[in-house]
Amino acid sequence: MVVIMRSLRRQGVLCRPCALATFRDMQANTLVAGWWGPLSAVITPFVLLINLGALSRIKKLPEPVAYGPRPPLDPGRPVFRRPQGMLALIPLGLLSLLLLAVPLLLIVGAVSDSGRPQPLTAGSCVHNDGTVTDQDLSAVPCDSSAAQYRVLYQSDDECGPGDYLADPGYSADGVTVLCLRPLDAADK
Repeated sequence: MVVIMRSLRRQGVLCRPCALATFRDMQANTLVAGWWGPLSAVITPFVLLINLGALSRIKKLPEPVAYGPRPPLDPGRPVFRRPQGMLALIPLGLLSLLLLAVPLLLIVGAVSDSGRPQPLTAGSCVHNDGTVTDQDLSAVPCDSSAAQYRVLYQSDDECGPGDYLADPGYSADGVTVLCLRPLDAADK
């Protein structure tokens, strides 16, 4: 059943107890054996939902007034009170977890800060809330009193005299090193 998928259908003229017994047996078997193939794992949840439509039609059937040539089948326990139904809670639980976890992780990932700092551009001014070696840079307007450095592109693998290296994580690509030139009062 890992490679091949099969679909079974029972049709006939059945009384309510016989139809309910047939439904419960087939639904319980689908819950256990329906998940094994790659395509079956995708299709089985839809089959289980479609089968619920059949159950609603079965419940509308009247009880038998007179028995036929043999007594009606015993419907037995409901599907999730059978061993197959309890065993099926594992893939159903995993599917539910997957359906809830993926969107939740996407939302958390979109909302949370990834830890990567806001990229800086050459010519902008920054304020450092950290130290020169443990930087916590944030862009500020150059005419602000909080502005401490002007961002410059690094040339020839070196910064000018008196300039500092910015952590590469602050560049747009995450690898380019930018230089930080201290601002004098005249530069503001």
